[in-house]
Amino acid sequence: MTMSVAIVTGASQGIGRATAIRLARDFSAIVLVARNQAKLEEVAVEVKSAGAEPLVIDADLAEAPVAQDVVASSLAAFGRIDALLNIAGAVPQVDLFEMTDEQWEGGLALKLHGARRLTIAAWPALREAGGSVVLMSGNSAEFPKAPYAAVGTINAAIVAMAKAFSDRGIADGVQVNSVLPGPVMTGRRQSYLQHWAPLHGMTVEQATAAFPKEAGIARYGEPEEIAELMAFLVSPGARWMTGSALRMDGGEVKSI
Repeated sequence: MTMSVAIVTGASQGIGRATAIRLARDFSAIVLVARNQAKLEEVAVEVKSAGAEPLVIDADLAEAPVAQDVVASSLAAFGRIDALLNIAGAVPQVDLFEMTDEQWEGGLALKLHGARRLTIAAWPALREAGGSVVLMSGNSAEFPKAPYAAVGTINAAIVAMAKAFSDRGIADGVQVNSVLPGPVMTGRRQSYLQHWAPLHGMTVEQATAAFPKEAGIARYGEPEEIAELMAFLVSPGARWMTGSALRMDGGEVKSI
């Protein structure tokens, strides 16, 4: 069996964790990157159980030198990189007029610049392997609103950046796509609901039930559902798909 290696950022929780575990069925090795060593070690056990060799890298991709370090460690351990899934990045959901420069720049540093630097650092290895890249955006890229202006702006920038990378990838043999999830029930979503509930005079339970109705969807998505889409995008069956922005949001965005 030929060695195949996937790097998954944001792998300690939520969609990143689910994606790492799902890809362990398809890849020989999974490089787990996030800022929480203890949680990464827990995910590594599940990756190993699912059939892949894990490599844990506790690192903050908001710091510029880290991208090169992640790639160097991955190549030292496994000798190649076949897929890169840029999932890391928490952007504060703060109103446009209340957000500080620090909050705005913090969101850019990890989700946008971290993904940009890591994709560029991994590109030579991806080109050699004929590999795939997926960048995590979000469906707010299509409807930026004042209460979460930074989220929508950064997500839109990621879609544009993915298309630019895919344009270069046509010549270099590297496939690049972006994914736009809607409301997914992760730990981050639960924290958001705890903040959102009192602002609307609700309990957390009431807010959890009310939010899908307000969004016009039947239910929240599950991290494992997004992970299945990620796995498809880096599979042989999706090789002709590049430069695409795939929305998976339960029908929240109604536009064509």
